[in-house]
Amino acid sequence: MSKLKILLFAVFCFAFAANTFSQNEISPERKRAIDSLALEKIRDLSKYISIVGSKETPFSEANRVIERTLELFADDAQIGVSSLYQPEIKYYGVRSYLEHLMALNYDKITISWYNIQYISDLELQPDGRYVGVITIYQRFEGESSDGLSYKDTTKKDITVYVERKQTQIGGKLIGFWDVMLGDVRVTETVK
Repeated sequence: MSKLKILLFAVFCFAFAANTFSQNEISPERKRAIDSLALEKIRDLSKYISIVGSKETPFSEANRVIERTLELFADDAQIGVSSLYQPEIKYYGVRSYLEHLMALNYDKITISWYNIQYISDLELQPDGRYVGVITIYQRFEGESSDGLSYKDTTKKDITVYVERKQTQIGGKLIGFWDVMLGDVRVTETVK
């Protein structure tokens, strides 16, 4: 009798594991949609950083955009800041980074992102989330009316988290895949 119980327990565990795996498995069509959503969030982040960094943006609008930016990120995410003049890379929480950006002492700031691409495909983690990395290049230009000028190009790797979530619509639980941005790591800064 005990062998039968062990066999039934093993079958149950296998069925549970297979069901859990199938719920966390991403079909090729769904993966394309998730990749598209991740890249859309990266483009939103690029736009938001440009708006917050611009000296032409009113303070109230910049604060509204900061709140929108925070919605893109996982909790405790950090953004790296580098300079041609300092070898150390500093990391700030997302809100602190954006407030630091708003306070930069330039009269005109232009920030643009280009060459946005996945460098690592989404990989399933033990906690059921998928993790990938998107690389971007950021061109920063700051100018002051007294002639002070600074320009650099920074290569950054942005961690992307994809996880299964649920929401209730009309009394029914509906599952969906959500994309959140994680840390923004500086990998290179050049003139």
